[in-house]
Amino acid sequence: MAVSEDLRVVIVGSGRTGLRTARFLDDRGHDVVIIERNPERVAELVDEHVATIIEGDATDSAVLRQADLGRVDVLVAMTDTMGTNFTVCTLAKDFAPEIRTVMRSVFETTRDYADYADEIIFPERAGARTAVNAVEHGVRSLDDTAAQVELLEIEVAPAAPVAGQQLAETRFPQGSVVISNVEQSHIVSAETELNPGETYVVAVEPDVADEVRRLFRG
Repeated sequence: MAVSEDLRVVIVGSGRTGLRTARFLDDRGHDVVIIERNPERVAELVDEHVATIIEGDATDSAVLRQADLGRVDVLVAMTDTMGTNFTVCTLAKDFAPEIRTVMRSVFETTRDYADYADEIIFPERAGARTAVNAVEHGVRSLDDTAAQVELLEIEVAPAAPVAGQQLAETRFPQGSVVISNVEQSHIVSAETELNPGETYVVAVEPDVADEVRRLFRG
């Protein structure tokens, strides 16, 4: 794969998530190609001016070859059909072994497909996280890592168990670590005081996430 800040990216599927991905990549200066099988959708995409459009079924090797995969850095299979995404990623690796592939999974469990793509994504999880962030006050989920460690932004509530204590005085459960203070933009130390109203970035394993929330929120 070419090493470049400006990537050539092929996106298969132009539903809401696929199109938003294309828009973001285009905004960031990358060269985007979309492969879309629906003629009506293709006509709409032309007016977007965010990508080169190839009309056709990407599981057809003749269509996929039109994207000139030897010059492509990343292929992203974003359809809502798992079989299509799997087939496209497999074909892409056959045509261009150095290409990086990203597969959208329609199943929340992605381990079964990890051997067939470089990255597996589940957009619905991000949507659910956004909804939870809108519901909860004082706690915001940032992301899930590949190891399923969640990053939280947590505000210290006035009556929380950790309020006013130095980090060294507070016993956090194993599987959690306070990383930084958001407002002051620095890594915490043992002397850091967890002041009410301040927000901290905390990494947590799923089993201890609720306990950490209670320590910060009460």
